[in-house]
Amino acid sequence: MASIPGTTHGATRAIVTITVNPALDLSTSTATVVSEHKLRCGPTRLDPGGGGINVSRVVHRLGGESLAIFAVGGLTGESLRRMLDTEGISSRAIPIAGTTRQSFTVDETETGKQFRFVLQGPELTEAEWRSCLSALEQTIVTGGYVVASGSLPPGVPDDFYARVARLARDRDARLVLDASGDSLREALSEGVYLVKPSRRELGELLGEHLESEQSEADAASELVAKGSTELVALTRGAEGALLASSAGISRLTVPPVHVVSTVGAGDGFLGAFVLRLAQGRDPEAAFRTAVAAGTATTMTPATDLCRPDDVVDLEARLSPATH
Repeated sequence: MASIPGTTHGATRAIVTITVNPALDLSTSTATVVSEHKLRCGPTRLDPGGGGINVSRVVHRLGGESLAIFAVGGLTGESLRRMLDTEGISSRAIPIAGTTRQSFTVDETETGKQFRFVLQGPELTEAEWRSCLSALEQTIVTGGYVVASGSLPPGVPDDFYARVARLARDRDARLVLDASGDSLREALSEGVYLVKPSRRELGELLGEHLESEQSEADAASELVAKGSTELVALTRGAEGALLASSAGISRLTVPPVHVVSTVGAGDGFLGAFVLRLAQGRDPEAAFRTAVAAGTATTMTPATDLCRPDDVVDLEARLSPATH
């Protein structure tokens, strides 16, 4: 396995991820998706999933360590826990009465289309989601990183990530956030370190329709100028990515690759980004590894994540950033 250049384990700051709506990800393939027919499928793959969990998995794959906090319940939840243990992911599971959801992805082999079905998570009681916050409060390390990523299940208030932001601020930790809608808006009102919205999420946040790269850059810069966040990382698929900071805009394009599945690409991006930051690299260097990891994830099947060798290769092939 290739190591990630610049890794300095002794200097790595602590990383904690939190996922309140994890999923057991199932993926398979069939010739065509049609109604009212039995669809004979190919081999099935199971992976532990959910934003923060995937970030922790990527951090681990790339030679780092993190603690994954997540809510979990039922037989699917037990399967998810066992899978994380098998991968060697350090975790703290918060038991809930409900059953952890499943999500499934179907690749249509005759067309190359991919169908993604994301199920609603179980409803959490106030005691359960507060237990997640309590676990986070107990494990945040001063000066470290907190990654809050993924949707909020029923029962969890929109200001959940805002509460996470306050906990991080109280411990002088940096919050890295991947959320959308009201939960994103509430957290930004508290201030975060890095946010990774999609183009659509960024536009909805600012009430704008972003139709060009310049409009995206302007919108990302607006969030920084408002003091809502120090960094905005916007992934743009095959068109690359941009990073907004007080220093301006950096853009990276990606080399052409054979895209197998886009599932988890954003998590690959974010996992590599926060690992590099925790290792003491500057945001520009972290951004390069992040783009390489996100692209590398698209080269793996179904719900698999990036391979370290591919990340190293792609990072070496990236052109210098433009500003």
